Amino acid sequence: MIHEHDVVIVGAGLAGSRAAVELAANTDVAVISKVFPTRSHSSTAQGGVGAALANEEEDYPEWHMFDTVKGSDYLGDQDAIEIMTYDAPRTIYELEHMGVPFSRTPEGKIAQRPFGGHTRNFGEAPVRRACYAADRTGHVMLHTLYEQCIKNEVRFYNEFLMLDLIIKDNVCRGVVGMDIRTGEITVLHAKAVMFATGGYGKAFKTTSNAYASTGDGMSITYNAGLPLEDMEFVQFHPTGIYRLGILITEAARGEGGILLNGKGERFMEKYAPTVKDLAPRDVVSRAIYTEIREGRGIGGKDYVHLDVRKLGKAEIELKLPEIAEFCKTYLGIEPSEELVPIQPTTHYAMGGIPTDYDGRVIKDKNNTPVLGFYAAGECACVSVHGGNRLGTNSLLDTVVFGRRAGKDIAQYLRSAKYEPLPDKPDGGAREKIDKILNGKGNEKIHVIRKEMQEEMMDKCSVYREEKGLKPLTEKLKELRERYNKISITDKGTTYNTDLLEAIELGFMLDNAEIITACALNRTESRGAHTREDYPNRDDVNWLKHTLISKTDKGFSLDYKKVSITKFQPKERRY
Repeated sequence: MIHEHDVVIVGAGLAGSRAAVELAANTDVAVISKVFPTRSHSSTAQGGVGAALANEEEDYPEWHMFDTVKGSDYLGDQDAIEIMTYDAPRTIYELEHMGVPFSRTPEGKIAQRPFGGHTRNFGEAPVRRACYAADRTGHVMLHTLYEQCIKNEVRFYNEFLMLDLIIKDNVCRGVVGMDIRTGEITVLHAKAVMFATGGYGKAFKTTSNAYASTGDGMSITYNAGLPLEDMEFVQFHPTGIYRLGILITEAARGEGGILLNGKGERFMEKYAPTVKDLAPRDVVSRAIYTEIREGRGIGGKDYVHLDVRKLGKAEIELKLPEIAEFCKTYLGIEPSEELVPIQPTTHYAMGGIPTDYDGRVIKDKNNTPVLGFYAAGECACVSVHGGNRLGTNSLLDTVVFGRRAGKDIAQYLRSAKYEPLPDKPDGGAREKIDKILNGKGNEKIHVIRKEMQEEMMDKCSVYREEKGLKPLTEKLKELRERYNKISITDKGTTYNTDLLEAIELGFMLDNAEIITACALNRTESRGAHTREDYPNRDDVNWLKHTLISKTDKGFSLDYKKVSITKFQPKERRY
């Protein structure tokens, strides 16, 4: 079956929905989503979206830009960061006018709270920059944009798994997908395609990510022969619920929560004396690991405590109601009375599909665009996060660059046409599915997936080194060979979750191999990429972006210059 739409957007989270809203009035736009749109992973974003509104205290976009550049460990492209931070106030008011119910100050302005790494006057002290709706900010933003899509008659293909990308002669012509409900393979022929497919957190054992976050878009782009950028930079959020990885928002520390080690000490004063518990995520995650390694975890175990008791029950239920529910549901504790056990959890992909700041996917270090192919949100790398993303900047990234991509697509469509599809455009996807359905091997999906997740968590997480990454590389090769010998039990077509999980495992293995190769290659420590055998940042050799591409012999690496405009790199202290 073949459907035609002017634009096909893959992913119904905030970036995809924002682009769809931009295009819907004058364009035939379709959104395909692996889950029901309002269950997209954007809905789990809790604490806030950053913008220098100055509603609570003095603040400026230039301070926001500086904090983002510094937070990225100077790997973020400053031209893109400037666009994002200066566009942030307009973006927030636009969302407000669409209907996002932000929390309010007593005067009726949009309320703001502090977040990690956000400071006033270039690092003097924390500043209130995060606009929020209690601790359900992503949830309400996503629902508002979905309502706007419905109002503007965007066509949704729900529970629809993308399998392949159609590019020929440097022009993107559509995607191939499968209706999860029926197993039917469909070609979506389009003048333009946008990926907004989210991250790959499920490639790791402990993660805050949803089950659907298996890195599909990155894997498919890589296998289409295009590069991925800065894939070694994986963010670990400091405060995941112990053993589960479910997120406790940074807003808990923004509202006054503190971290305590096994001796009851507030240890962040040692690691970031100026901003303490509101240091950026890479700094706090390393501090927690260090405390645990040096024997100051709780009872000698691999976790520490988050203490929000001083906020009191009323304040927690007003500003952090979802967190209170998580603590009660998953831990059986009342956070206003008890300490919350936490440990770092895999959270966010700083790298991804390389784009320019209008969302156009680029195919080389010279920023050559692939015509008709766009990406935005976590699957993309603009790059505004560099080596480490500041909290609240992910939601901002989605709505700023989702909108910009939508605007550029509209411009592109003025001269674009439906380019002919190649012969059998769905041939590769059908071959992949037939191979899985007819596999006779003894290997099982859940066994390979568990081993991959444990190995990635053990050898490629907050701390990395060659003596762990090299064995991991060999282990992933072994898992790849075993993956080629899998068999599944369900051979049917209706909601075949065996088949779905087998395909997703292939995507995750791709991403695990790519992340590991890039982490082994970058012999320095920068942002979230901490090499114990190369503990220092090395601007002479590594102030550059990594581009990794698939070849017949494995992969090749290339590099791209970092855009530096206003702020020269310097030592990063908090």
